[in-house]
Amino acid sequence: MAKKKAYPLRINENVLAAMERWAADDLRSVNAQIEYVLRQALVKQGRVKLVEKVVVEVEEIQPSKNDGL
Repeated sequence: MAKKKAYPLRINENVLAAMERWAADDLRSVNAQIEYVLRQALVKQGRVKLVEKVVVEVEEIQPSKNDGL
């Protein structure tokens, strides 16, 4: 699995509230929802290579080895 870096984010409260609602609708954490939206935008704009996109999608589908613990 790809390593994740912590990044402090300052965000407009209305945008955050909308992301919280959207994340809840999709059964994701707000952090995962923000990452999902950013990733989709990067793919749409051609800023992420197709290989990177496929790897990320496979990682999302495959359950973590620690999920059963």
